[in-house]
Amino acid sequence: MDEWYVYEKLTLEADHRAAVNPDIRERMLKSGSNAISNLDLMTAILGTGKHDKPVRKLAKEVLDQISGGTRPFDIKTLMDIDGMGKAKSCVVAAAVELGRRIFSTRGTRVAMPKDAYPLLIHYADLKQEHFVVISLNGGHEVNAVREVTKGLINKTVVHPREVFADPITDRACAIIVAHNHPSGNLEPSTEDREITTRLRQSGEILGIPLLDHLIFSVNGYYSFVEQGLITMEKHSE
Repeated sequence: MDEWYVYEKLTLEADHRAAVNPDIRERMLKSGSNAISNLDLMTAILGTGKHDKPVRKLAKEVLDQISGGTRPFDIKTLMDIDGMGKAKSCVVAAAVELGRRIFSTRGTRVAMPKDAYPLLIHYADLKQEHFVVISLNGGHEVNAVREVTKGLINKTVVHPREVFADPITDRACAIIVAHNHPSGNLEPSTEDREITTRLRQSGEILGIPLLDHLIFSVNGYYSFVEQGLITMEKHSE
């Protein structure tokens, strides 16, 4: 197994002001597009709202429709949103489809904690906790990113059986687990630490080691590896 090399900690700037496109563009230029929340990305794509609806509010409605709408996502459902005409709906649909075709997470190599964070950013601004498992092959390339559970995260809900079920099917060689903290506080709780220990022990038995546990928000992430709470052993050839 490759050793994880931990570099600088990625810290994102949280900006809770009424977002305007120049500010979003400045942050994209400074930190990269993968450091921007879904809401800000959609705001940048739309560009403008309408006279009685700010662009950020419109972006939120579009995101809600794409990620959690009661109907399948398509151009017609976008056009049903007040403020979304044909042009804006086509732009959003094209951006989503292009991203789906070109930038699938499968095959992405995760060599260090900050490589995993972009795979999780779309959960960062959600109001509930979501527990996610990243399944990796022998080259630390992503097999899949899956949500295990959402709501109150505790050791009763996060059971090794559920966490490892799909990685076993994937024939995964390792996993990374992660969950968001809606409060923005990235410090792990006692239960976070207990869950990590339990999953590490289970992974050792199954031969699918737990490489890291990330706690994240729009402000950045906390890595158990970076903080020395998980140490990776070197294996001799």
